[in-house]
Amino acid sequence: MCPLKPLPSTLLLILSLCLFSAPLFAQDKNLSEADRARRHEDAQWQTVQQHLPDPSSASPVSLEVQGDLLRIRRFPEDALDYYGYAVKRGGNSAALMNKIGLTQMELRNFVLAEGYFRQAIKLDRRDERGWNNLAAIEFLQREYGAAISDYKHAIKLNRKTAVFHANLSAAYFELKNYKNARHEVDEALTLDPQVFHHSNGAGVEAHILSVEDHARFSFEMAKLYAQHGDEVEMLHALAMACESGFDVAGNMAKDPTLAKYKNDPRVALIIMTAKALHLNTTPVLTSAATLAPHSGPGVETR
Repeated sequence: MCPLKPLPSTLLLILSLCLFSAPLFAQDKNLSEADRARRHEDAQWQTVQQHLPDPSSASPVSLEVQGDLLRIRRFPEDALDYYGYAVKRGGNSAALMNKIGLTQMELRNFVLAEGYFRQAIKLDRRDERGWNNLAAIEFLQREYGAAISDYKHAIKLNRKTAVFHANLSAAYFELKNYKNARHEVDEALTLDPQVFHHSNGAGVEAHILSVEDHARFSFEMAKLYAQHGDEVEMLHALAMACESGFDVAGNMAKDPTLAKYKNDPRVALIIMTAKALHLNTTPVLTSAATLAPHSGPGVETR
C-alpha cells in the first residue's frame, strides 16, 4: 500500500471540515470566477437558478443531488458549492470528498483533487472509490508506481469492479510491464466485456497513453478479444494498432492465439488500409467494424 504523503499546510486548511462555511470553497483559489461567469451566460442557467434549493434549510441529500445535477449540466463551480453545503449540513463526507475531487479533476485542479481524494480515504479507509480516484490522479501526474499501489488497494477492497482492473492495466502499460497489463485487461474483460467502451467518468478514459504504447496496448487487447471469442472487437483493436504504426503482421505470426488469423482477408484489408492512411492515399476501408465475418478454416462466424 502506498503511504499517504503529508499534504501542504495550505491544502490541509482547504480540506479541513471546520472551514466549510458559506460561501463554501471561496478559498479554492484555482477556481476561475471568469469561467463560472462564462458558464452562467448559458441560457439554461436562468432556469436552473430558479430551482436551486436553499442551502440553509435543504437536506444534505437534496443538496448533494443538486450538486450532481449541476455537474451533469456543466456548472462545475456551482456543483462544488452544493457539495460543500451538503458537507456542512451533515452529508456523507467521504462520498462528498470523492465527488468534490472528481469535479476538481474535471477542472484540471489536480493538486486540489488529490487532496480531496486523500481526505476521502482518511474518512473511510475502506472506500475503494477513493483509492481508485487517488490512483487516477497519481497516474495523470505520472506517478505510476504510486498509482499501481493504490489501484491494487482498491482491487483488494473490491475485486469485482472491472474498471479498477482496467485502470491498473493502463498503469502497467506505462511502465511497459505488458505481462501484468495483459492479466489485468483479461480480468477487466471477464468482469465486464464492455468496460473499455463505458463513458461514465470512472477513470479509464482519463488515461492517455503515448502513440507507441497505445499501439502495443491495442495489439494486446486484440489478443485478449481473440481469446474471448469476440472477433469484431479483435479486428477493431488490430486496426487501431495498425493505424498507430504497430507491426501487426509480424507480431501476429509469433502469437499462438492470433496466428490463425494471419492470412484472414479481413486482417489483410486492415493492414492495407493502414498503409494507405500512412501514405496519405485514399483508404480502402475506414472501420474494421464494417468488415463482414470470414468463414474460412479456423475462424468462427459470429
